[in-house]
Amino acid sequence: MPNERNVLGGELEPCGLDPITGFYRDGHCTCGPAQARHLICVVVTREFLSHQRSVGNDLTTPIQTYGFPGLHPGDRWCVVLERWLQAYEAGAAAPVVLTATNEQVLEVIELEVLRRFAVDVPDDLSSLG
Repeated sequence: MPNERNVLGGELEPCGLDPITGFYRDGHCTCGPAQARHLICVVVTREFLSHQRSVGNDLTTPIQTYGFPGLHPGDRWCVVLERWLQAYEAGAAAPVVLTATNEQVLEVIELEVLRRFAVDVPDDLSSLG
């Protein structure tokens, strides 16, 4: 992930390691091939997962072939830029972890839009009760 930064201009922090996310399954929202822009780190919600399933992007069903465990509300996941935009336009956007979201999204989405959905998620979720 050479020289890839987050939308705030800092080091691109890991998005999720359990389940492990990212196009390269390294935990980071790095840029893969042009058609695989898994750049936005989100905390998936029931609403987001339901919306994605309704548009043909089932993120809840495990796919063992790809080592994909299926997602549950609260999981952190690098989503494809266009899929997040699709959910945003439908009123079902998932919360965004800015420090783990790739700055390349700023070519398409304004930072102020992302800030409206920003969430600060601690690495240790047990602190949330």
